[in-house]
Amino acid sequence: MTDQAVFLDYASLDQHDLDFSPLQTILPNITVYSVTSAEQVVERLRDATIAIVNKVNLSQSILAQLPQLKLILISATGTNNVDLATAKQQGIVVCNCQGYGTNSVAQHTIALMLALATNVVRYHNAVQQGRWQQSEQFCFLDYPIIELSGKTLGILGYGELGQEVARLATALGMKVVVGNLPNRPEQPNRLALDELLAQADVLSLHCPLTEATRNLIDTAEFKKMKPNAFLINVARGGVVNETALYEALTQGTIAAAATDVLTIEPPKNGNVLLQHLPNLIITPHSAWGSVQARQKIVQQLAENAAAFLAGERLRQVN
Repeated sequence: MTDQAVFLDYASLDQHDLDFSPLQTILPNITVYSVTSAEQVVERLRDATIAIVNKVNLSQSILAQLPQLKLILISATGTNNVDLATAKQQGIVVCNCQGYGTNSVAQHTIALMLALATNVVRYHNAVQQGRWQQSEQFCFLDYPIIELSGKTLGILGYGELGQEVARLATALGMKVVVGNLPNRPEQPNRLALDELLAQADVLSLHCPLTEATRNLIDTAEFKKMKPNAFLINVARGGVVNETALYEALTQGTIAAAATDVLTIEPPKNGNVLLQHLPNLIITPHSAWGSVQARQKIVQQLAENAAAFLAGERLRQVN
């Protein structure tokens, strides 16, 4: 019997710009849904042996109703939407995708850093509002511009992504220092968090969201940073206390921030950070989303599926 595969939220991956054939070749009997509501999950997976999801929740109660399921492919790195323990108990293999967005996210991180340093958004808005046109000088320099060369970049989370950001920042002439994460073994040449906060002109977050890192950057941490420091968050929204960030930005505790993530996404019910803050840039969890990165996900999904069908395991997380 040919395995039946169902992709529950394909629209979260493809914007009609990807080649889906690598996955179709491995899984010819695949059914693709753009989006799937919580109420539709069980019915759509009832006959499937392979489920592919990005953010659709596969909880204990849902998995209990799917005894035929053999493989879950996550089209992302994060696994918090799948009950890994229950999957293991039911003999379901769970595989994710890894390292696909390193270049895309690192590029986005540097772009946010440069946007803050050059005040590019405020200058763009000033031109759109006609303020440059009214200037008495050939140039319009109402907002401060700083050079990142010679500044210190502090990185929390020094895996593949953090290391790529460090490489790019070094090319800009920045000094890079790395901090130890809580509940992790201390490593040589890495600074304690308080020391990192005190040194960093730019603090860039690339750590996972765990109970140890939830609200890692809070009111007390902002007060330990330089008043002219920038915060960049391309990790997860919960790593930074959003109310504390709002207060730090409005009270001048730090100079500016840019974030690609919020605690609840999309922020349909509002968020304290969505108020107009001239020293804050928010992008809509788009750092990972280059065409190249998303195509790598398709390829890794195909590789994971092919390995499973061959009796092997690739990128298994449970």
